Amino acid sequence: MSGAGAPEDKPIDCHDLRVAVIAASWHTQVMDGLLAGAERCLKAYKVEAPVIVRVPGAFELPVVAANLAPTYDAVIALGVVIRGGTPHFDYVCNAATDGLNRVAIDSLTPIGFGLLTCDDEKQALDRAGLPDSIEDKGWEATSAALVTAMTLRKMRRGFVE
Repeated sequence: MSGAGAPEDKPIDCHDLRVAVIAASWHTQVMDGLLAGAERCLKAYKVEAPVIVRVPGAFELPVVAANLAPTYDAVIALGVVIRGGTPHFDYVCNAATDGLNRVAIDSLTPIGFGLLTCDDEKQALDRAGLPDSIEDKGWEATSAALVTAMTLRKMRRGFVE
């Protein structure tokens, strides 16, 4: 886990963005941490009344994101897949990643990519934004989506800083 080269994250005012967060349900402790990180970020960026949607697992993230993207300025997708002894890990990770990327490109809506794809539970817990975690991927995915939404808004108005 590096973290080296990460951009400085200074919250900006996003009070008028419509934001939805989709959170998978597998691995409760990790998901609670990711969702709490997203909620802390939304508050710091002054997002008002974000919508939170729970889905069974990571595989379901893209279809729900596709449904939400047309009516929201940003969608954050949170989930975790932990490697097991079968190729199932690869199929779920690839399907969720490719699906979320497709939703972002097709809808032109930023999709915060908060899908942890880890070899073991310790790696997931280290990234979950919990008190003992090293990283907060829920915050990072949310911040990336919000900043991108504001950049797209500026571009649509004809200028970028």
